[in-house]
Amino acid sequence: MSDFHEKGWIRFPFDPALAEWVGHALPAARASVTDPAYAQWLDCEETWFIGVDALDNDPQGRVGQSEVLSGQAMDFITEQYGELPLHKGQVSVIYPGYPRPRQGESTSAGQYRLKRDAAHVDGLRPMGPDRRRRVDEPHAWILGVPLNDASIDAAPMVLWEGSHKILRAAFRRALDGHPRDSLRQVDVTDIYQAARREVFDTCPRIELPAKPGEAYLLHRHCLHGVAPWGGNASAGVDGRMIAYFRPECAGGVAEWIESA
Repeated sequence: MSDFHEKGWIRFPFDPALAEWVGHALPAARASVTDPAYAQWLDCEETWFIGVDALDNDPQGRVGQSEVLSGQAMDFITEQYGELPLHKGQVSVIYPGYPRPRQGESTSAGQYRLKRDAAHVDGLRPMGPDRRRRVDEPHAWILGVPLNDASIDAAPMVLWEGSHKILRAAFRRALDGHPRDSLRQVDVTDIYQAARREVFDTCPRIELPAKPGEAYLLHRHCLHGVAPWGGNASAGVDGRMIAYFRPECAGGVAEWIESA
């Protein structure tokens, strides 16, 4: 478990408590995919249901008739970060043919999605016509919970091991000297892109498939993305379906950088 802070990620083995939770969450996730309220989340020419806030869970992770979200992964998170209320989970579903271009996506962005797995750090939302990036959503951590069986080449999570160290140092340089109450306004675009290039050159790329009952946790500064759907991949009619939780730091961007 101590490797988490060194590597920037950890995978948890099969956990009966989590598997039971998945049994309750899967029907709710399936319902969200066809709910007209979330229709705008079907993108990439219908190869990705982005599903932000589409899982109907409460702040403790209860969904349907489930118990709270619990088990090894949540115990580890609480030990490392304390308890945070959960937002409604993301229901991320990938279908055969991914990646196709997102609506409004430039050719270069489409190529980046294909060649570099759309690698990113969560919470750096592009703003304005120039798509400059600021820390808009200072997430505390990122938890992935697979909801269905899929082959290992069915667009798994991808991460760059150790990237959180490079990116954390870059963000600290970018935010250093700015007032704590205005850190959300700081443009981190250039230093982020330079650090990302360093990560591609120096950090190993790791694919992280997992099955229901397993889970994985990423450090909030870890560069990660989604691999293309493999030529022989399979996941059934649901596609490859994963629930993601990424609550925000109670102390905002200051905590996001200072306590990482």
